[in-house]
Amino acid sequence: MFIKQFLKRYNQPEHLLLAMAFTMPLVFSVWMVLLNNFVIEKASFTGIEIGILQSLREIPGFLAFTVIYALLFIKEQRLALISLAITSVGVFLTGFFPSVIGLYLTTMLMSVGFHYFETLSQSLTLQWIDKDKTAHFMGRMLSIKAIASLLAFSSIWVLMTQFSWGYQATYALFGIIGLVFTLVLALSFKHFPEKTPQTKKLILKKQYWLFYALTFFSGARRQIFVVFAGFLMVEKFHYSVADISALFLINYLFNWLFAAKIGLLIGKVGERTVLRFEYIGLVIIFISYGLVENSTMAAALYVIDHLFFALAIAIKTYFQKIAQPEDIAASAGVSFSINHIAAVIIPALLGMLWIIKPTWVFYIGAGFALCSLSLAMLIPDKPRIGMETRVASS
Repeated sequence: MFIKQFLKRYNQPEHLLLAMAFTMPLVFSVWMVLLNNFVIEKASFTGIEIGILQSLREIPGFLAFTVIYALLFIKEQRLALISLAITSVGVFLTGFFPSVIGLYLTTMLMSVGFHYFETLSQSLTLQWIDKDKTAHFMGRMLSIKAIASLLAFSSIWVLMTQFSWGYQATYALFGIIGLVFTLVLALSFKHFPEKTPQTKKLILKKQYWLFYALTFFSGARRQIFVVFAGFLMVEKFHYSVADISALFLINYLFNWLFAAKIGLLIGKVGERTVLRFEYIGLVIIFISYGLVENSTMAAALYVIDHLFFALAIAIKTYFQKIAQPEDIAASAGVSFSINHIAAVIIPALLGMLWIIKPTWVFYIGAGFALCSLSLAMLIPDKPRIGMETRVASS
């Protein structure tokens, strides 16, 4: 009887979402935090090669709209777990191919799983969680992701500094852990039915245009942080694996402590207020990146920059409020593709610009933030179907 009650209580959609949210960053964070040091030390990457690699990594994100065609044959929940397994395999293989071509190929494999999973996770969250609880729940998911990342980063520090593990063994270990966790989830959770049957075709609706535009510039902003802020730490300020791991530990410690509270804040003050604050802050941060000459100040900017990512929950909750329920799965794929239009182009182009003048890369990032700020001003006080923008409401 106790086991039956336990399973009934915990075999719920929100618990599966949180469990998957824990597993993905546990695996992906290892790939991410080791990447800059790995490619420089083992494959002699310059700004050009890292830019190309990051552009290749984003191609599956650009093609995330194809997830809707996969859903014709595989249920969303099952496909999310398969995607999680593919990511784990990609991370497992990374350390075995320390060459330019090898890294390009393993990155592409890992990226297919990662981007399909993130698309499906967003779709399932917006379908399964009630609108009035979504912002807080997404904050909880960020906290769970932060705990997983903290565990990954601290494990890297212990394994590589205290036990002298190499890149290959570290990548392989966490790839295996990801596969084991995915298998446990697949066997433990039942299949949860759709609340609303989802449209199984691509859709682009004019009433969602503001969401699409915010998503595009969000993707552009993300690349400046993910690709070039981290590369700045290693190339200009000579941060080691231990140093980078320490920065990530600080980042995710703040997420763990405050992400759920940020979700509650979004629910109280509204999406427009939160996004205005985020984009004004980003303008200041990106300009500061371009001017910074002190390694400690650069680290502080890096941590503050990361904290602003939690505020991007507001873009997703804004969409949930204005979207037709049957559009969510198809729109999740389309939004990820839009998010990655900039992501495919920007790393390669700005990687070449980095060789000429690294500071210009961050000033361009400030320009992206200004564009986002202008768009955020168009979000209504209370967005809903039929009142998608302030223009529509007037």
